Amino acid sequence: MRKKRKDIEVFSLSFLDVVSCGFGAIILLLVISRVSEPTVIEKISVDLSGQVLELEQQLKEIRGQTVILNRELTDKKEQEAKEKEAIARLQGELEKLQGQFKAAQSDVTVQAKIKAQMETARQQLSAEMQRLQKIKPPEKAPDRVIGGVPVDSEYIIFVIDTSGSMQRYAWPMVRRKMDEVLKIYPRVKGIQVMNDMGDYMFSQYAGRWIPDSPARRRSILKRLATWRPFSNSSPVEGVTSAISRFYSPDKSISIYIFGDDFARGAIQEVIDTVTSLNRQSASGSKRVRIHAVGFPVLFTQPGAEQNIIRFAALMRRLTEDNNGSFVGLSSLR
Repeated sequence: MRKKRKDIEVFSLSFLDVVSCGFGAIILLLVISRVSEPTVIEKISVDLSGQVLELEQQLKEIRGQTVILNRELTDKKEQEAKEKEAIARLQGELEKLQGQFKAAQSDVTVQAKIKAQMETARQQLSAEMQRLQKIKPPEKAPDRVIGGVPVDSEYIIFVIDTSGSMQRYAWPMVRRKMDEVLKIYPRVKGIQVMNDMGDYMFSQYAGRWIPDSPARRRSILKRLATWRPFSNSSPVEGVTSAISRFYSPDKSISIYIFGDDFARGAIQEVIDTVTSLNRQSASGSKRVRIHAVGFPVLFTQPGAEQNIIRFAALMRRLTEDNNGSFVGLSSLR
């Protein structure tokens, strides 16, 4: 008879021991893992912080370089603008010089024509001066004549062109001629000096006669050296102003015109105006004599030949109509 097998107990003590040991090992692994994890995290954190600092430093350096580059870029742009402006200015100067060069090339022909015209005008004016100097004024018993100029007047008025051309080129000769005129009148009752615009040399004597004396004459010549009133280079205003203010039936007056130019106005209109102002005396003669001295200033200025001819024609007619003489100087020396 078979012997009956003994039953095995599944949950015996040995099995429980093994299970307990397994769970313990797992727990131990978990404990070991938890203990080492902060160290790893801390190391990782330290490594990342260093990288952040390094990246921030690199960012600062990049920003600094950006500021420098922006500044350099701005400077370059300003320099470029200045260079463009300089190029534009130089281009303008180049175009101007090219225009002047072209004009200079064409001026050669123009200057030759002007020179020929001036020479013709000089010849015409010289011939006119020579002809006028040969003309003798009407003979009158009481007249005294010096060098072809009647000097019988008791009052003399100077009407002087004070324009820039006269001041620059003819003023020493103007002073010398005024001195010569004063010397041919040893004694007069009154003197007056005006410019071609009718402005008086001495404002305190405006509209009235300056008493004649050696001291007064010296004062006039001294003041003439620095006298610079405005002028339009036309004797018309001065002559008409002198006649209008000082004409008198009981006075014999001589007006001396010193000038070089008559650029504006009609010659006949001036002659008619002076004729209406300078009325005849009872004997039929003009009470105001008009003399003129022409200075050859404009011969040196191209394009002024017509003004020279107009001045000479006006002075010739005025002096002839008003019992005077016209003297055209051929030199300023």
